[in-house]
Amino acid sequence: MGWEKSIEELRAREARALEMGGEEKVARQKARGKLTVRERIDRLLDDDSFREVGMLAGKATYDDDGNMTDFLAANTVLGRGKIDGRTVVVQGDDFTVRGGAADAAITQKQVQAEQMANELRLPLIRLIDGTGGGGSVKTLETTGRTYIPRNPGWDWVVANMATVPVVGLALGPVAGLGAARCVTSHYSVMVKEHSQLFVAGPPVAQRLGEDVDKEQLGGSWMHTRNGAIDDEVKTEDEALAKARQFLSYMPSSIDDLPPRGEQHDPVDRAEDFLLNAIPEDRRKVYKMRPIIKAVVDEGSFMEIGKYFGRSLITGLARLDGWPVAIMAGDPYFYGGGWTTDTSNKATRFCEMAQTFHLPVVHLVDNPGFAVGVQYEKEAHIRHGSRALATVYQATVPWCSVIVRKAFGVAGAAHMNPERLRYRFAWPSADWGSLPIEGGIEAAYKSDLEASDDPEAMLADIEERLNRVRSPFRGAESFLIEDIIDPRETRERLCEFANLAAPLRKIGPSAFPMRP
Repeated sequence: MGWEKSIEELRAREARALEMGGEEKVARQKARGKLTVRERIDRLLDDDSFREVGMLAGKATYDDDGNMTDFLAANTVLGRGKIDGRTVVVQGDDFTVRGGAADAAITQKQVQAEQMANELRLPLIRLIDGTGGGGSVKTLETTGRTYIPRNPGWDWVVANMATVPVVGLALGPVAGLGAARCVTSHYSVMVKEHSQLFVAGPPVAQRLGEDVDKEQLGGSWMHTRNGAIDDEVKTEDEALAKARQFLSYMPSSIDDLPPRGEQHDPVDRAEDFLLNAIPEDRRKVYKMRPIIKAVVDEGSFMEIGKYFGRSLITGLARLDGWPVAIMAGDPYFYGGGWTTDTSNKATRFCEMAQTFHLPVVHLVDNPGFAVGVQYEKEAHIRHGSRALATVYQATVPWCSVIVRKAFGVAGAAHMNPERLRYRFAWPSADWGSLPIEGGIEAAYKSDLEASDDPEAMLADIEERLNRVRSPFRGAESFLIEDIIDPRETRERLCEFANLAAPLRKIGPSAFPMRP
């Protein structure tokens, strides 16, 4: 008879796997406004590129004659596919099968996803919906025992942070191990009002005396502002598009280099508004994002972590097609000064750039570390010093453009000046150990207290000091390498990107990114 009957059984099992948790559970998923795991994969990957692994894994029941009477697929879908022609690994939780809980999981599938990405040197996208293999007390009845906690495959999860780009998409309520897997990534996204993330859900919190719902406990409005999650979007399709966009700037692994994109934007494009983008009045703010977009390749800027550590803008962009990591001060928040959150944001972002061989472009406007009792209580100087150490230890090509302020210890984080100082300044640049405004009172305290007219004396001192704060005075002593017309910035940065391209080194970083 041959193997025709076995092939028929194979096709029947595959068809049952495609039914996921069954018609009723799938309908319930759709009623919540959510896609199924297989719809997510189809929309994420290039058409007809998904190669599933482990489709037959699940729980089957048999009659007395050994014939399968029912089959429930495992709640993890695993495989390889392509995004813009490049192969990636995808692992997706199926919420229609026991809500993604551990007692429906076959943990080896999650572990193999991590191992596959690591050993094949391929980016990994986790589509997380539920506990992601986390615990359920129902396992006590099914196993008849408890167990000492372990996170299956966590060594691979940690290894991947230093090896391949990892994206975590929270596409529903995500708890426990699922939450940990989501944030242990290089880029993470939540869907507004559809995703929640927490260590344990509302029933556990209520037992501890907190009467909260899922959104109050772990909504995207919270986690995109406390630094746990990078981005917030309105729909699942936007989340999937963000994953594709992020990976377009990344190499497939540390053993490769970020690919060059199209060179569609003239290198010598100059935006006239840049000439007066910085107000002459140092007390006035300005918008940094239009400056970023004016100097990078048109349409290429992808901001990351917009709502966390908001005095520092971070993101990815291209210069003459080359992917680069962008850091820029935002004077709308603390005047661009670095808070505790900002320092942690800078540390993590620099680690990512270092891990994946991305040159850094830093548009500097930093008046120093934020000052006050709040920041002293937060041990801000420790977090800030860690950020400073990360900048100084970075070995990727680095270019700084001082557009306005660079003061104090935090201002020294604009780059490691012991390396080749590939940097330049705009005429609006202003630097020193601390700003003149506020510093005069400390430096000349005794003189002002002894003066008959302290206000007149203060004005006189300020006028004298303002004469020497011009960046041209620094250029005379070669303390700044070049002062340029702001309209020349794009051309200078594209030159940097082309010089930096052959200097990028593949392989492991001295300090890979950590969660």
